[in-house]
Amino acid sequence: MSRQLELTPQRGDALLLVDMQNDFLPGGASAVASGDQVIAVLNAWLARFAAAGLPVFATRDWHPAQHCSFQTQGGPWPPHCVASTHGAGLTGSLHWPSGTQIISKATVPDAEAYSGFSHTDLHERLQAAEVTRLFVGGLATDYCVLETVLAALQHGYRVVLLQDGVRAVEVQAGDGKRAIAQMMAAGAVLLEG
Repeated sequence: MSRQLELTPQRGDALLLVDMQNDFLPGGASAVASGDQVIAVLNAWLARFAAAGLPVFATRDWHPAQHCSFQTQGGPWPPHCVASTHGAGLTGSLHWPSGTQIISKATVPDAEAYSGFSHTDLHERLQAAEVTRLFVGGLATDYCVLETVLAALQHGYRVVLLQDGVRAVEVQAGDGKRAIAQMMAAGAVLLEG
């Protein structure tokens, strides 16, 4: 089987977009540099999965106002993605298909949750949809994408990381590349271009 055919979405596959929220895009409270550059790439993938009738999942931070990750509470990040605010909304720049399943995470004040699997029903929903492989894109490579991919692999899913569909925070230079290397070392396949 050719590499290209193997990476064509098919039955058993789902698209999982991580935290494509207003606050993580330029102008947002916790913007990822160049985060908007993934929009066209992810829209193309959304269209492919919708045309094939395959499931789409979207994770989102859905924080209480006093979340432990916020600098005001001693955490590392500016307040962002507070539940029910504009900043927490999924970006309208993506063409979300009807039936997109939204997974809210980091919903309690005293628990961080970078992974879409952390204290959510994502695994159960994927199982119900008979998903065995995930195509993953979104923000940010070195935090929520990384932790979601690692958790997916630990749950036994095969993972295809959409290289052009992710961007990193880069708190330290090279964090994004290191995160990609870590995901690949754990078993993810990197889809370039």
